[in-house]
Amino acid sequence: MPVTIFIPSALRQYAGGGDSVPVRARTVAEALAALVKAHAGLKHHLYADDGRLRSFVNVYVNDEDIRYKDGEKTALGENDTISIIPSIAGGAGDSPSARPGAEASLSPEELQRYSRHLILPEVGVEGQKKLKEARVLLVGAGGLGSPLGLYLAAAGVGRIGLVDFDTVDFSNLQRQVLYGTKDVGRRKLAAASERITDINPHVEVVPYETHLTSENALDIFPDYDLVVDGTDNFPTRYLVNDACVLTGKPNVYGSIFRFEGQVSVFATAEGPCYRCLYAEPPPPGLVPSCAEGGVLGVLPGIVGTIQANEAIKMILGVGEPLVGRLLLFDALRMRFRELCVRKNPACPICGPNATIRKLIDYEAFCGVRPEAPRAQNDTEVTALELKARLDRGERPVVVDVREPYEHAICRIPGTTLIPLREIPARHGELDPNAEIVVHCKHGQRSAQAAGFLREHGFSKVRNLRGGIDAWARDVDPTMARY
Repeated sequence: MPVTIFIPSALRQYAGGGDSVPVRARTVAEALAALVKAHAGLKHHLYADDGRLRSFVNVYVNDEDIRYKDGEKTALGENDTISIIPSIAGGAGDSPSARPGAEASLSPEELQRYSRHLILPEVGVEGQKKLKEARVLLVGAGGLGSPLGLYLAAAGVGRIGLVDFDTVDFSNLQRQVLYGTKDVGRRKLAAASERITDINPHVEVVPYETHLTSENALDIFPDYDLVVDGTDNFPTRYLVNDACVLTGKPNVYGSIFRFEGQVSVFATAEGPCYRCLYAEPPPPGLVPSCAEGGVLGVLPGIVGTIQANEAIKMILGVGEPLVGRLLLFDALRMRFRELCVRKNPACPICGPNATIRKLIDYEAFCGVRPEAPRAQNDTEVTALELKARLDRGERPVVVDVREPYEHAICRIPGTTLIPLREIPARHGELDPNAEIVVHCKHGQRSAQAAGFLREHGFSKVRNLRGGIDAWARDVDPTMARY
């Protein structure tokens, strides 16, 4: 039977440098025998002197551990795969000597700092020089930008540009590991630059304390070799994609939500762009942000680290980048899936007949343009107005359309909890003639609920502008904010 044996990186030097070896065999024992016959150097690593398979080497057939089944007697079918999984020490030992000639390019301190890179054949001195000469732009210094900044700096990327305009908040510390408690209230770029420089003083940090816009993106992007997308909103995501296509810069994409993440590499010459995957953004409010839906704290660490890995591979020119592939990660199930993404011949930005030749108004494209201040109307009520009505003894029905776990964090006294998803089934519990105020965290979900109720005969419904967050800010500063 033709089968394929996958060789781990630790043993590839004994198998001709390849990552797989095809053999013909009916059992695992025959397959391994054929392997060591073709590559004798592997025998000592796989078998002890008594001929038994070493205890620190595991063998899997089609991702199944065979040790507790039939072992090496396991029968093989046509096109089965065998994976050899040896134990890997990791950890730290004595620093190895640098390769000859490294002194000409790297300082003695850099030789020691990058020693684990220098002994990797895929990196070596020339690869480390590529990293040192590389220029990477990080758009966003938050959840994804944190591991990206840390690991790209540690790897020795010579110039790291950071685009962000925010201030460190306590709610950031659950996942944004660039910052500590002492940084709360500081500008993110000041704190991030300080932390990155502490990790590696050989790295030049270039801060851009600004919103990325259609007016400045094409001035910033040309100074960098590739762009890493750590954004958290659709307008900036489409802007990053289009600016990368127009400037010819690869776009290392990542996104996170709750327990799931995505990673890909877009806008290369041969691969698709983000618009090839998602031609249009979802309607405003349909996909909640992390602030609305939450995110597991370690998730951006995992996804951002994968992005950093892709960026480093592209700088070095090694391995197989995620071009044309979308990597999906499910933290709850601890599973990775991979989907094919094809270049769209009708793509308006990267297709042969592209119609987008310059950057556009991305907030308008995504339907999230901030509205100008408007006069109060019958569809909204402010937190201060609601508080005044309650103080006067008025008793509108206040409906909280958040989720129960949000309601447990903080609540306006006397509210009725009906999550947005339950409004269609439970709106009959409300009096259509009563005065009703609906609220969520910031006002988007409750606006949907208010619209639904009006369509079903509720004529006295108002949305709490700014949600419970506005109540905490303007009415009750002791209320927990999240």
